[in-house]
Amino acid sequence: MNRFAYRTTGLALKALAGLSKAKICLHGTENIPDASVIFVINHFTRIETLLMPYHIFKITKAPVWSLADYGLFKGALGTFLDMVGAVSTKNPDRDLLIVKSLLTGEASWIIFPEGRMVKNKKIIEKGRFMISYAGGKHPPHTGAATLALRTEFYRQRLAKMNEDAPEEAKYIMDLFQLDSIEPVLEKNTYIVPVNLTYYPIRAKENILSNLAVKLVEDIPERAIEEIMTEGSMLLSGVDVDIRFGDPIAIKEYVKCKAIKRDISAKQRIKFDDKLPSLLRMRKEALKIMQRYMSSIYSLTTVNHDHLFASMLRMIPRKKIDQTDLKRRVFLSSIFLKDKTDYHLHESLKGKQTHLLTDDRFNKYADFIEVALEKGILKKKGEMLIKDRSKFSSPYDFHRARIDNPIEVIANAVEPLKPLQEKIRRLARQPKFWIKRKVAGYLIKNALNEYEQDYNRFYLEGESKKKEVGMPCLVKGRSKDLGVVLIHGYMAAPPEVKQLADYLGQKGFWVYVPRVKGHGTSPEDLAQQSYHHWIDSVDDGYAIINNLCRRVVVGGFSNGAGLALEMATRVKNIEGVFAVCPPLRLQDFSTKFAPAMDVWNKVMNRVHLDDAKMEFVENNPENPHINYLRNPISGVRELVRLMEAVEAKLAAIKIPALVIQSAGDPVVNPKGSRRIFNLLGSKDKEYILFNFKRHGILLGDGSKKVYKAVWDFIRHI
Repeated sequence: MNRFAYRTTGLALKALAGLSKAKICLHGTENIPDASVIFVINHFTRIETLLMPYHIFKITKAPVWSLADYGLFKGALGTFLDMVGAVSTKNPDRDLLIVKSLLTGEASWIIFPEGRMVKNKKIIEKGRFMISYAGGKHPPHTGAATLALRTEFYRQRLAKMNEDAPEEAKYIMDLFQLDSIEPVLEKNTYIVPVNLTYYPIRAKENILSNLAVKLVEDIPERAIEEIMTEGSMLLSGVDVDIRFGDPIAIKEYVKCKAIKRDISAKQRIKFDDKLPSLLRMRKEALKIMQRYMSSIYSLTTVNHDHLFASMLRMIPRKKIDQTDLKRRVFLSSIFLKDKTDYHLHESLKGKQTHLLTDDRFNKYADFIEVALEKGILKKKGEMLIKDRSKFSSPYDFHRARIDNPIEVIANAVEPLKPLQEKIRRLARQPKFWIKRKVAGYLIKNALNEYEQDYNRFYLEGESKKKEVGMPCLVKGRSKDLGVVLIHGYMAAPPEVKQLADYLGQKGFWVYVPRVKGHGTSPEDLAQQSYHHWIDSVDDGYAIINNLCRRVVVGGFSNGAGLALEMATRVKNIEGVFAVCPPLRLQDFSTKFAPAMDVWNKVMNRVHLDDAKMEFVENNPENPHINYLRNPISGVRELVRLMEAVEAKLAAIKIPALVIQSAGDPVVNPKGSRRIFNLLGSKDKEYILFNFKRHGILLGDGSKKVYKAVWDFIRHI
């Protein structure tokens, strides 16, 4: 191994980083022991023979060599691979070199147990590990296990012969060119399983494939395809999760009597001699192989593409409703959150309600784009038409990643049996069951989340009774149309509960979410961003959308702003109403704070980063519901929400109603009038009530407001 070549590799990869949008995440590096290690890694791309030695070298600060496909040992790249310690799979001295370097500690090794790249990621056949390749199928190689066993065999034999047969010990020392026995005996042999997961997987022609042609003489066409695939992923933006599993101690597999007899045998044993314990060694190698293969694929980093591809393959119907597909994948993601033995991509760790609302992270859109492009799906209105032959017909192994990436993606998580069983069950359930399951989960989760937040942020003498902050569902008579009703800033669901009950009596289902940070204590609100508020509202929409055929959203004060924000993003909303909505911070009067000078301080601090945990006194109209302290950080989030909403109001095209109190002491009516004017809706109405208070959904005359809302909803 040439250390200069390693440094050159580092510089080359840094230069590539200037072009690449790839994000490499390392997990489980603490599992790498200070010992003789063979890293066994799943093999999906050819360039891994360069990337993995570099990254492991960076972690361990020790040389790591690898077996590389003989097809790459041509031209400049072949010379470079020699320099960085790569050994051709056809090198006749391969095994002796590997065992020697492991015994001496000269280097650790990387071996790909699948033997070749598994381009279609098909590694399970009838419940067993079986590798697909262009020429057929074969079980995973036991080579890594055999080499680890041989290394540990000679390590223990050297220790035994050093005591009982010095001449044989000297022979072993000479065979492996060992200068000293102590360093050999101090170490142990381990196999560390490693999984690489790429997300997303896309393949297109790129500069790396062009570069490969120049670097490698007579490079095979399939090698160009291989580098083209990974090059596309690196250059278009891909997350590479490299996950190191628990180390496998090989000494545990050489304890049986037959192997121990050979370890203790005093007669000469040459490196290529057939041992009496050979059959037992093969059995132990098979056990080790099964263990590390299971470990490698249990380390897969599950992502959205895995869930969509698996669900698409398992749904038995040819016609698939897009919303229904997203609901089933949502339930799959919920299943994963309860499984601590699965490893999730970062995007699966947070809330997944975006799959049920606006797909704002494009998880569904990006997947469907590929499926449509490859002819796996066709679009007919809101329905998807699946080409079943794409999931059953054989295809060219070397073009699998280009021609049928959806099948490749689904194959990657086949070894995760509980996940497969869950997806299979979900794929076969009727639509009504799926909708009921989604709504039930979200309702229960909202209650659990509130319970946790309340217990965490409870303040004696300041927090209200627990029932004040609880989200609530009002059941109506018809499931044709439901309403999401959102409370205001520093308030809680009771602020709008009377309106919810009124609409329920008129036959509508109504869900009142608890906006994150509310119903607990001001310290909780101080830690939330307006994006958390949006997540709460999204949950509410998803609940009603799974209970009712149509959805209307509305809210009071800041809740009105959140309703308008949702209407700018989510397509399947029939109408939106906003009661006393603020547009800009200046729309709030000084009565929002106790005195003019205090309010000016609030205004001055809004943009300060160190003001997150500062509070000012609040004198609300409904002290039995609202907080009595207002966090400055919360005001800053109000500003950010209002700025975001104002910029997008023209995008709202659905029927809209704006209601304002003429004598509102908190929100300037000019702001709500401006909101009305900015709305892109042709069917919109502005109603001004002659009240002298902000909270017009409670108290005298509030039923006039309820009736106005009801009239708006019933005419949609």
